[in-house]
Amino acid sequence: MPCAKLLDFLNEKMVEYEMVEHPKAYAAQDVALKAGVPGHAFAKSVLVNLDGEMAMAVIPAEHKVNFHVLRAVAGAQTISLAVETEFVRRFPDCELGAMPPFGNLYGIRVFLDDHLSEADTVSFNAGTHTEVITMAFGDFVGLVEPVVAGFTYRRLQEFKGQA
Repeated sequence: MPCAKLLDFLNEKMVEYEMVEHPKAYAAQDVALKAGVPGHAFAKSVLVNLDGEMAMAVIPAEHKVNFHVLRAVAGAQTISLAVETEFVRRFPDCELGAMPPFGNLYGIRVFLDDHLSEADTVSFNAGTHTEVITMAFGDFVGLVEPVVAGFTYRRLQEFKGQA
């Protein structure tokens, strides 16, 4: 069952969305494939610690976070990837690893990679490893109010170009 908090929020805001069930998948690119969504339009949530405070980086499934750039965007001195034990209790209504990119609903600051803005719609885990929600990208940004910046790369060559 999808995150109740997320569904309540979307319904309260009267936002149009579509929910699709798919075979169980864990990796973001695999979820996108099984749900029939292009990887560049599937948002995965990466949890990080910025100066000891939990934050969420929302990035395309086929991308990786450039931690140096995200740290600079956030104005932080330190950044590290959060481990499961640090965030599992923050998302009690979600399956581990299937958190939707709505950190704002869980008291977490959200940073959105600008590569996701290239698509009209965005898809993401609905809190389970078998359900995906798709909605208009503009509605997503309006509801989450993330910091939007470029802080990802798709291939090692792109990373080397950013360094």
